[in-house]
Amino acid sequence: MEVNFSPVPVAPDPVALPASDTPALSLQPVIDQARKFFQQTTASNTRQSYQSDWRAFEAWCHAHGLIALPASPEAVACYLTACAMRGLKMATVRRHLSAINAVHKEQGCESPTRSTAVRGVMSGMRRTLGAPTTPVDALLTEDMCRIVTALPATLQGVRDAALLLVGFAGAFRRSELVALELADLHLRDEGYLILLRRSKTDQVGQGRWVGIPYGEHAETCPVLALQRWVAAAGLTEGAVFRGINRHGKLASARLSKRAVADIVKRAAAAAGLDPTRYSGHSLRSGHCTSAARAGVSERVIMLQTGHKSERAVRKYIRVCSAFTENSAKALGL
Repeated sequence: MEVNFSPVPVAPDPVALPASDTPALSLQPVIDQARKFFQQTTASNTRQSYQSDWRAFEAWCHAHGLIALPASPEAVACYLTACAMRGLKMATVRRHLSAINAVHKEQGCESPTRSTAVRGVMSGMRRTLGAPTTPVDALLTEDMCRIVTALPATLQGVRDAALLLVGFAGAFRRSELVALELADLHLRDEGYLILLRRSKTDQVGQGRWVGIPYGEHAETCPVLALQRWVAAAGLTEGAVFRGINRHGKLASARLSKRAVADIVKRAAAAAGLDPTRYSGHSLRSGHCTSAARAGVSERVIMLQTGHKSERAVRKYIRVCSAFTENSAKALGL
């Protein structure tokens, strides 16, 4: 059986001119830029995940004597089943399916992912293996006060306080926090007006403005915390949140998303909280939970978080009201 096995297929040039056309040399920079624009139709992180998942699918096909491109619906259905049997979560299996679909479309091949066989396997897999995700604990307002108070008065402590308080007040994702540039911060009488140039739900870069108001207490005010960090680090341009080396010196490179999660866990542990219960997402979920508990409407919360659907916000609200709005409290047990 013929086996189609190559590292990662190369998509046809999207802006290649017909052979009969001989473009002027001056047009080459335009062609190069057009290719770069075309490559940005998919977010960089997504492209990297797709490439990795596609290589895994090709290797599996090669090992079993199957053709990867174009793949048959039966081959894809068996591969997804093999992924599930290896213990991969449903979200990861779906990502592999998306990668296979994307590569087939790029190569001008009919995608096997919409076939009855693949749909049936995915449906049965969801019924058999599907399970709700276990959310991390939200960092509530009282937790944030406890954490910030426990941070040391070092350059790292000042940075961590600013990152945690701004992330909490802005309901920011990790990716949004690490992408912030000093030019994105605009101080107003009410606080900081921060420009999010791009986010998970805004891959085309339309941008969104988020207000970070002054807090009621100086020690936990996100605006003052951010000002203290900028002044202590001597920032004049570039990334807002950067690494600090083991000698306590500021690095030029911005923090990674992983570093944000590590900061949350380290700060939680220093405050006497269980770090395994928290992650970088605890800041965003904590904002939603605390605001909902304070009686803020879903509409207003969504304006801050940038959520596109009420359903996503309600997940946080349901969690925070699991005990405050609970009929079992009236049973007299």
